[in-house]
Amino acid sequence: MPKHGKKYRKAAENIDLSNKLPVEEAVGKALASAYAKFDETVDLALRLGVDPKYSDQMVRGAIALPHGLGKTVRVAVFCKGEKEAEAKAAGADFAGGEELVARVKEGFLDFDSAIATPDVMALVGQIGRILGPRGLMPNAKTGTVTFDVATAVKEVKGGRVEFRVDKAGVLHAPLGKVSFGQEKILGNLKALLSEVNRLRPSAAKGSYMLSMAVSTTMGPGFRVDPAIIAKFIEH
Repeated sequence: MPKHGKKYRKAAENIDLSNKLPVEEAVGKALASAYAKFDETVDLALRLGVDPKYSDQMVRGAIALPHGLGKTVRVAVFCKGEKEAEAKAAGADFAGGEELVARVKEGFLDFDSAIATPDVMALVGQIGRILGPRGLMPNAKTGTVTFDVATAVKEVKGGRVEFRVDKAGVLHAPLGKVSFGQEKILGNLKALLSEVNRLRPSAAKGSYMLSMAVSTTMGPGFRVDPAIIAKFIEH
């Protein structure tokens, strides 16, 4: 069992972390338990009834959260020609083709998200082994391979979240900052859950959203009653 620090133990004191709560209560308790001196991120852990080892049960997507994420995102756009100017005008931190690929090969990774136009994907493929393990590889399924770089950059900068289930069928995603307050976090959560629900694979049988927990960066996780997740989404 992992050992928790004194502040964590105090935050979890007198709280039954095994108790399954309504969504609103779980978010409220998570926000109230935040104790770090910095503005912690609120995180979602959602276990789905899928087996990701089968391609037809993979859940992967992206969504621009209605209230953003409250953090600065550095964006690199792999493109060429007039698209470079378009990307930079939209707020991209870095934009370029062969020269940007060369910089990445030399170790440059000073960005949090990457976008590419379809015509340079052969170039980007040369650095796939560098970008892939870091979750930075552009992908058409998440909208990061597109000629509409201006829209893509604005969405990423504005709080676009990419998500995918891991090998255990668990999806992790940020929901914003503690300073957002309960209403905005709930708004982001509903938008994310609705998109995950929309992406339910037809091959997934039985219950889809099996369990869910909400926590802050340093705080304990509060479990949500899976029986009421659907009602929360629809409400």
